[in-house]
Amino acid sequence: MAMESKKDIYDLIPPEYIPETVLFNYDTPIDVILSLVAMHQIDFPFIIKPDVGMKGLGVQIVKNKQELEAYLKKSTDDFLIQQLIKFPFEVGIFYCRIPGELKGKITGIVYKDFLSVTGNGNDSIWHLIKQNPRGYFQLPTLEKMYGKFLSAILPKDQIFILVPYGSHTRGALFIDITHKANDMLLKTMDGLCKKIDGFFYGRLDIMYSSWEELCEGKNFSIIELNGAGSEPTHIYDPSHSLIFAWKEIIKHWRLLYKISKINFSKGHSYLSFKAGREMLIANGKLEEKLKSAY
Repeated sequence: MAMESKKDIYDLIPPEYIPETVLFNYDTPIDVILSLVAMHQIDFPFIIKPDVGMKGLGVQIVKNKQELEAYLKKSTDDFLIQQLIKFPFEVGIFYCRIPGELKGKITGIVYKDFLSVTGNGNDSIWHLIKQNPRGYFQLPTLEKMYGKFLSAILPKDQIFILVPYGSHTRGALFIDITHKANDMLLKTMDGLCKKIDGFFYGRLDIMYSSWEELCEGKNFSIIELNGAGSEPTHIYDPSHSLIFAWKEIIKHWRLLYKISKINFSKGHSYLSFKAGREMLIANGKLEEKLKSAY
């Protein structure tokens, strides 16, 4: 539910569905890192992120050796370097399947609109960010990322993506598109999720080329797989009410409870209260650590 290794999860997924990914100890020399990355045919720019992380904290695109060096100075934990997926769109698909049943359900789909600004030919990027409430709250982080570049003026109607990650805490707008679920997409998700041993409940964060191709199971890549701790993130669509969110969470917890009971009857153990409490305390400490570092 928390504190899991991303690499351990990637290892459960058939390699054709994920980007090339390499795990490194936090103290690995940079020359060794670059050598192993090249061996895996991962080129700049690439994605770097903590192996145990959350909420997009510490996720960064690294464009050159200097940026990698700067990241390593901040990092005190093991991390992943991952091939940059260049598909333009991202969704989170929540999938559930009752153990023993052949067909699952898609219980939520969220489209992630990356934080961006649109030029008007007059205002600087910095001023455009201040005019956007989502951007305004990200401004301190964006100033660190972009520095003097924020004083640039974009041509009219030019779109500039500030944060190319589908994280709510990094400014992405979450839009509920659950209504777009269809039989073809479910067939694709059923086929994919059955190949992941023990996966019955969770959210797949996917980058893709077009909606039609995603439904057909073509031109997409899983960038994150979240299990029992997953949120049905379509609840964060601003058009939804708090009551809607509570209902969706309760619905998903009931499914999780049902799946857990069946798995327990098949010999899988429950997480003890003590272990769960320790996990959540560790998770809270990790979140504070990541926030202070990045």
